[in-house]
Amino acid sequence: MCGIVGYIGENRASPMLISGIRRLEYRGYDSSGISIIENGKMLCEKSVGFISELEKKIHGKFNEGTIGIVHTRWATHGAPTIENAHPHTDCTGKISIVHNGIIENYNYLKMKLEKEGHIFSSETDSEVIAHLIESYFEGVLEDAVRAALKEIEGAYGLAIISLDDPGKLIAARRGSPLIVGIGEGEHYVASDVAAILEYTKEVVYLDDNEIAVLTKDNMRTTDINNVRITKRIDEVQWNLDKIEKGGYEHFMLKEIYEQPQSIRDAMLGRFEKESNLVHLGGLKDNEDDLRNIRRIIVVACGTSWHAGLIGEYMIESHLGIPVEVEYASEFRYRNPIIEAKTMVIAISQSGETADTLAAMHEARKKGALVLSICNVVGSSIARFADCGIFLHAGPEIGVASTKAFTSQIAVLSLLTLFLARIRGNEDLSNNDLAIKLKELPKQVRTILDNKDKIAEIAHLYKDSDNCLYLGRGYNYPVALEGALKLKEISYIHAEGYPAAEMKHGPIALIDKNMPVVVVATTDSVYSKILSNIEEVRARGGRVIAIASEGNSEISTLVDHVFYIPETIDALVPILSVIPLQLLAYHMAVMRGCDVDKPRNLAKSVTVE
Repeated sequence: MCGIVGYIGENRASPMLISGIRRLEYRGYDSSGISIIENGKMLCEKSVGFISELEKKIHGKFNEGTIGIVHTRWATHGAPTIENAHPHTDCTGKISIVHNGIIENYNYLKMKLEKEGHIFSSETDSEVIAHLIESYFEGVLEDAVRAALKEIEGAYGLAIISLDDPGKLIAARRGSPLIVGIGEGEHYVASDVAAILEYTKEVVYLDDNEIAVLTKDNMRTTDINNVRITKRIDEVQWNLDKIEKGGYEHFMLKEIYEQPQSIRDAMLGRFEKESNLVHLGGLKDNEDDLRNIRRIIVVACGTSWHAGLIGEYMIESHLGIPVEVEYASEFRYRNPIIEAKTMVIAISQSGETADTLAAMHEARKKGALVLSICNVVGSSIARFADCGIFLHAGPEIGVASTKAFTSQIAVLSLLTLFLARIRGNEDLSNNDLAIKLKELPKQVRTILDNKDKIAEIAHLYKDSDNCLYLGRGYNYPVALEGALKLKEISYIHAEGYPAAEMKHGPIALIDKNMPVVVVATTDSVYSKILSNIEEVRARGGRVIAIASEGNSEISTLVDHVFYIPETIDALVPILSVIPLQLLAYHMAVMRGCDVDKPRNLAKSVTVE
């Protein structure tokens, strides 16, 4: 992994390939490379570091080639080196491939191929694919690809070209996203629609075990056994300006400021006119099953897992349905018990998170109803689920998720209201939930209007080595999310804890050099969180509090306080997380970090 772009057509390939792969820089990478067929030769260049280094290498080259592939790599097997960068070629140098995913049986295949005389030049699992295709190649590229893929175990998104079958670009997918773009006299391949949106809005989403054979004029899609598949062409509904910075210094800051609108968009068209009743079109055909659900399991990773915890509290409190929140990466490996009338909710911003998708497969195998909450129309998770709800947050480019998190909570609120309606237990608190939900966009705007206070606090603590985040109830997941944001983009070690658990270990770390961020809004556990603040103060810790407007008491107990508007407990996380996003952002910028492309991280984790 991490980014793939391919082109075949009548125009120069290299400008389009570089432009496309640049639009995938946000996903994170450590090296890049390009292969183009030109004047009867397979030309390849690779570089370590940013795409700008690759551009320097190819300056003045590739002036005539009209077919090619390009890749950005996020290292899994082998260090970020020229040798390990994609594209990879076979022994003859005539077959070139780029690959996202992990080949699980690559050691076995590599030993087998080496015994046959193949010579490898990298440490990667991906190079095996090129040599395996070579071993089956008899003049028709797609036939060799199909034969090779039958031997491969694991996940792949592949783009392949061959000097001996030069009029074709092959795309293949299993478990790693891949899209075909349709143009006039040209076709595109990409791992993300953002790469090709400048050139076409008409796309085909490949499904698992599908292979697309592209020429400049035609596309033919088959399964791995060469059975023809008719694919639907979809039109992308958003524009290029959605993936531009729009005057902001960073995508992350832009996306933080988009939250009033993204929360509003999550609700758009989902409330009855002049009513608090919620209708979710993606669940309409499953209302009978949803009405009878007795247990819910949420599977997710990272930020989405934190949103799931908030959803757990909300659904249990309002509906009385037992909810468990599982790390998707652990769920499928522990033989989970799934009884009748169990619903599994899969939450993912990208809709391509490999662990979450694998957990969904496990859930379906055991008979659960699978519901997805994701942001990307046409994504693997959205298409695999029995039913689903889209966030409608727009593209999220920054690696550290911000607007997707608050949109996920908003959608979980809508789901709670929807389930309450169809199950006949809509009560006063659910009405209150709906009323307060509609107020959130304006309240988020007031927080953003007071951003300078957060920047001042960030300046005081930017050189800290450690930070502790504490919260209780609905704000415990916010503490986890705040700590995750800080460590992701500033590289400051940060941990989130339920405040009462501080006494069971983390309190040993507190001293005058340890900033402690406490989410202390005026809620049902406010008096308890005050006691935790006193415990921190008694040990010399510096306390930064997020508190409800009108609470003058807390300012006498902490070093710094940032106020947010009041709302009901269930919706406080959407407001309390905003200053924590800003705090992480400003501290990271002040430390000179690249907040949009933090080291070692990828936006969409498509390997297990």
